Formats: sequence, structure tokens, C-alpha cells
Amino acid sequence: MSAPAGRAAAGSAILPPRARAAVFATRAVSAVSRTLRAGSGTVAGGRAGLALDPRLLEHLAAGRQVALVSGTNGKTTTTRLLAVAIEALLGRAASNSTGSNMPTGHVTALVDAPPGAPAVLEVDEGYLPLLVRSLQPAVVVLLNLSRDQLDRTNEVRMVANRWRAALDARAVQTDAEAERRFRGRVVANADDPLVAWAAMTSAAPVWVGAGLSWRSDAVGCPACDGTLMFPSDPGGAWACTCGFARPPLDVWMQDDDVCFADGRRMRVELKLPGRFNRANAAMAAAGAEAFGVEATEALRRMEQVVEVAGRFGTATIDNKPIRLMLAKNPAGWRELLELVSPVGSGSDLARPVVVGINARIADGRDPSWLWDVPFERLAARHVVAAGERCRDLSVRLRYAGVPHETISDPLDAVRSAARSAEPGAEPAVDYVGNYTAFYDLLARAGQAVPGLEELRAGGSSPR
Repeated sequence: MSAPAGRAAAGSAILPPRARAAVFATRAVSAVSRTLRAGSGTVAGGRAGLALDPRLLEHLAAGRQVALVSGTNGKTTTTRLLAVAIEALLGRAASNSTGSNMPTGHVTALVDAPPGAPAVLEVDEGYLPLLVRSLQPAVVVLLNLSRDQLDRTNEVRMVANRWRAALDARAVQTDAEAERRFRGRVVANADDPLVAWAAMTSAAPVWVGAGLSWRSDAVGCPACDGTLMFPSDPGGAWACTCGFARPPLDVWMQDDDVCFADGRRMRVELKLPGRFNRANAAMAAAGAEAFGVEATEALRRMEQVVEVAGRFGTATIDNKPIRLMLAKNPAGWRELLELVSPVGSGSDLARPVVVGINARIADGRDPSWLWDVPFERLAARHVVAAGERCRDLSVRLRYAGVPHETISDPLDAVRSAARSAEPGAEPAVDYVGNYTAFYDLLARAGQAVPGLEELRAGGSSPR
């Protein structure tokens, strides 16, 4: 794959006076926020900087190679994997590692970075067109699109159409349009029809077969409004009678290997669990190559990542190890339930599972998505329903035929589950929560809470 076609990597732009004042304000407000223990300062500082200079992001991105990562699920993990990968060639990368994926968080990430350093930024789906236009990234990685936060998020096809317009590299009519035309590379999950629709207008997209286990939001053809046909084989190609079909793959997953159309095949060996994280690594490896980093080196560096913003890590509660996982929409829950509900018997099935559900602003107020999650897979596990909406969850589990306890307090729920765990089991309990439920447990257990300010402000979209 060729080197990226975005901004030049060399040097750093001289900021105009207004931007310099905005940078000072961003740093000052962030520092005050940290001193007052109100959070990391990413939201408050970014807001102050953008208030002084609405074009601050554009100024800060000048002279940098920028990669953007967006999608409904897997953004934070893929961003972390890609940032680690490109540092092999380009040195430390600026990144919004706390999951603050709106412009306020992007400003703070770039303000704190050395001049000219590359940047790998997680971007909320709704903000991707704005970031593409203002930052002119070298690489854009598109993971998936599915419904999320039903009370306040746009319909997924609307998001796909906006992505498509922002990434369109085809002929333009005016000089102004030509100046804003996207010139970078898109790395897209070809197994998601909505992502393929959005990416196919870009110049020479890199098509990755990363899989799509949740298909319920992608059955309608975005080209003709017909019905897409999906094969029974998870790795097979989807198609519509109108001719819209999965494009030929440049990169794909086969078992635990990532394969390239040029014949290369590399084993994905991550400390992060699950098929979905191997797929995230394949997307990050393809993104790294589009950025100029060889995939073998990229994958090797990804092996050092053991947790991402607290996810997939282990917390110790009452001297017992608790495995922490975050999911917040039907697609994400489906993937994680595959991980925590293995087929067969043994210690994995004996391990209790605590499921935490809240419905605050950052989660989405509407919990009706619970009925789209296959909780039936937990029938063989000892399950505890926790969180502010534990009773909604309890009703869903009852209809799924899953015996369970109902304990609203997340710490008490984990303690109850741990009492039934096998002696010496590591981890003793699996905890799976949606966004605020996940961080509630960390806070109640006295653990560090990454992204606390974003959680309080509702200023991120952490998926």
C-alpha cells in the first residue's frame, strides 16, 4: 500500500495569534479542571479553546499526518491499536485516549501533542464529516454502523449518506469544492453494507473483511431500497439484485490470521480477548499500512496492549479479580455474550456474570434495545442483574429463561456473584456493563475512572 496522501508530516505550522490564545486557554482550563479533580479537563479545556477560535482544530492539525477512526462499536480499541502501531515508524502519536470523541476532546489531544507529531483520533459517527473537512486526514478507518442510543442518535442510513458525501473524491464543479475534496485513504469494513456504501466514493479504498455479526440494521440496500441478501456463511459476500455488492477484499480475517490479497498471512496474537478484537486489529493493521507502517510490525506492537480505557482489564474487589467489559448496544452485546458464554462446560461456565444496565444521557434513555440482545446465551451461567435499570433487565432475563439475582448496586452485585465463584478462579467474575454502569462499578470500587469528565458531561460517544 502506498504512503498516505493527507497533510505533510514534516514541520509544524506557526499558529496565528488567536489560535495561540486558544491553546493557552485550553491548557489553563484543563489544568484547573484537574486541580479541582473535576476530571481530566479534556471537555472543559476543549470548549474554552474552541470558544476563542472555532478553527482551532484546523490550525492544530496543520503539519501533521492524521488518522480518524469511526464506527458504532470498536472505536476506542481500534484507535488505541492503530496509535500503538504507527508509533513504530513515526514516534509517539497524539490520541484522545479517554474516549472523548467530539471536537472538544480532539482539541485537547492535539494541544498536548508535540508539534508535527502524528495524530490518531477516535471520532463520533455524527462528527466524522466535520472532522474530514476540517482536518483533511491521511487515513480514515470505518468500522461499522448500527443503531445506538435510540432516543438521540440519527438513523444509520442517514449517517452513512453523510459519510459518503464527506469522503467523495469524485469530480467537483467549483474550485471551492476542489479545495475541500477528501484526498486521503479510506480503510473500510467491506462486510458492513452501510460502511461499503459510504466508502465507495473515496479514491482507492482499502476493503477489509472484518465481519458483521449484527445484520439487523443493514438489511435494506442503500442503493435501491431493496433487500440485501446475506449468505449463511459469516465470511460470505452480501449482495443486492440491483448490483450493489460487497467489493473484492484487500484484507480479511481467516481463523486467527489476517490475510492480504498479495499473499501475506499473519497471525493475530492479542492480549485483548474475543473475535471482535482480532477484527479490530485487522482494521488497525490495514490502517497502519495505509499510514506507511508494515502490517507485521503493526501487529507485533499491538500485542503489548492489555486493556483499553479500563475495558478488558481486571479490577480487584475484595481480593478477587473481576474481568471488566463494556457494551452498550445490541451489536456490541452480541459480540461480548459470545465471549462470556462459551459452548461446553468447565470453569468458564462456572464463572458468575454480572450484567449492569443504566439509562442515563450517555447510555441513551431508551432501554428497549434489551429485547434485541440474545441473553438466552447466559442460561448456563450464574447471573446477577445490576444497575439502575436492573428491573428492566430482570424482566428480559426472565423471558430469556435465565435464572438470576437482582441487585441494583454494582459493587454489591459483584460481591454477591463472587461468593458463588470457584475458589482460586481467575477471574472470579465477569462484569459486563453499558457505559455509565461500567464506570459506576469502577468508581464504587475505588478504581481509576478514565473519561470521568466525559461521562459527567455526556460529551463522548464511547463505543
